[in-house]
This record gives sequence, structure tokens and C-alpha cells, in this order.
Amino acid sequence: MIVMVRRWLAALGAALLLTAGAAVGATAHPDHHRGFPDRIELPSGFQPEGIAVRGRTAWLGSLADGDIYRVDLRTGEGEVISEGAGPGTTSVGLKIDRHGRLFVAGGFAGDARVVDTETGETLASYRLAGAPTIVNDVVLTRHSAWFTDSSQAVLHRLPLGPHGSLPDADEVEHLRLSGEWEQIPGQYPAGINANGIERTPDRRGLLVVNSAAGVLFRVDPRTGDARRVELTDPDDLNGDPADDDEVMLTGGDGLLLRGRNLYVVLNRGAVYEFDLDRSARAGTLDEVITSDDFAVPTTAARLGRWLYIPNARFDVTPTPTTEYWITRVDR
Repeated sequence: MIVMVRRWLAALGAALLLTAGAAVGATAHPDHHRGFPDRIELPSGFQPEGIAVRGRTAWLGSLADGDIYRVDLRTGEGEVISEGAGPGTTSVGLKIDRHGRLFVAGGFAGDARVVDTETGETLASYRLAGAPTIVNDVVLTRHSAWFTDSSQAVLHRLPLGPHGSLPDADEVEHLRLSGEWEQIPGQYPAGINANGIERTPDRRGLLVVNSAAGVLFRVDPRTGDARRVELTDPDDLNGDPADDDEVMLTGGDGLLLRGRNLYVVLNRGAVYEFDLDRSARAGTLDEVITSDDFAVPTTAARLGRWLYIPNARFDVTPTPTTEYWITRVDR
């Protein structure tokens, strides 16, 4: 049962964990969603993390072996369209572009790849960083694919050419985060820093959530200068008695921006919706979305009035028979 609440009293749960980014969703009239299930089962043992949606189709990546799974959101029927390299290979944050290409963050492998959403063919692959690294999430802008690195204070960039042409392997760029950026030391899972990534509403900057610090930053994509976004909760919607109504995003994972509304998925079992100013220097908490069906949610993609959220279940030991699913909630 989905619950939209004005006061959220859930206790802090899972520690900071591997995450990723929210995904590009397609708009649709709400009437088109009649008959769509609120829960979609995924293959046992899949270990989902990132999600991308276009039309009535979703793509998910596996933390277990790097597989890419495509599923029909109306029927729940799906199939693996791209096989990973097996244990040790991960597919984390995902984004789909207008050319039908899926950009995949490669996690501990420190790489990224681009996959054809129809055929599952790997169109290109890139080495972004060496250990220690967790290439976690990705956002697409007009001329770039930006990837976060949860272990290093760096954003990785793939420059896109005319008509979205992909760069050569040696054209990867790296942007060091500076300014007010906080890099919290520690090994996984404690040291998960840069995580979900999005654009600012004015499209002049990038938004990056630091899971360990619990802070959202606005990053200048030219210089790497990062400034803290002032997030407030004047109506105490989340039940947090923090001084000055400040909202902390500890365990913040995927980000999803629609207009000036920013959705932040928290591993501890909620989605925060903020109303940002155009430059994303400040924002106000508008809603807290929870569901009895959440089990360590990670990222979100949108279809019409709905958010589709995979549950990573980081609080259980994964096995080949562990159940995983997507939860649909009304945004």
C-alpha cells in the first residue's frame, strides 16, 4: 500500500550503500496507466540498482553480474538483452538518450559502456578510473555524459559530438570537485560520497548528492566548484528536529529532476520531493513519499504521474534465489 505522508518517522536503516542515478522518463497521460501493476517482479538473484524508462519499457542493471534487463511495465514480462561479464561486473546508474542508447555506470570496475536498447549490443566502452573507484551514476546533457565516482572527488565526462556521436576512448575527461565539496573517508560501504547526479533546472550546472555527508551540491561543470544547496523543511514534513529546518540526505541515492521538482531516493525507505529555485541554490521539501513495498530503494524513473523504483535489498545477504522487484508510487 502506498502512503503519502506529511510526517515521516521511519528510523534510520541501511548504511550508505552503492547507488545510482535516476533515469530519463517519458511522459504519458494518466489514463494510459490503467492496468499497470504497482509491483513488478524481477528475476531472482538479479540485484537491481539503476533504472531507465521510455514509453512502457524499463531497463535495469544488475549488481550481481552486469546484466541489462528489459521489462514491459504493463505486463511485467522481461528478458536479459545484454549479458555482463559475470561475477565482479556491475551495472549501476543508467540513462537512455534520444538515440535509443543506454549509458551504463560500471561501479567497482571503474568503467562505462553504451548499450543499444533494442539489440543489447555494446556500442562502446570506456575506462574512467582505477581503484579505488565506484562509478556510480550518470546524467546526460546536450554535449556530455557525466558520471559520478563515489570513491574519488571527481566527475568523469564523455564529450558527445554532433548528433550525439560517441567519443574515442582517449577523449575521456575528469573534473575534480572543489569549493565546499566534502569527501568523507572510508571504505565501502561507509565511504560512498558522490552518488546520484542531475542537471540544475536552468541547465547551467550539475546537482550531485553526497551520500556520506548527506548534502546536495550544485557543481559548476566548467570548474568543478561545488556549493551546498540549502534544503529546508519549514513544515517539518519529515519529522526531523534539525536546527534551522535543514534537511539532511544521508543515504541519498538516485536523483530525478522534472522541471523544478527534484526527487531524491533515500536508501532508508523514502523519496523526498523538493521544489528548487531555478539555479538550484536552495530548495524546500514539498513531500515525503513512502511505501510499504520499499526494501532499500535506490533510484527512480518516471512515467506520467508514476515513479518506478527498484528495491536493492541491501539489508539482506543476496543469494541466487533472493527476490527483487520494482515498486510503482504515485508522485
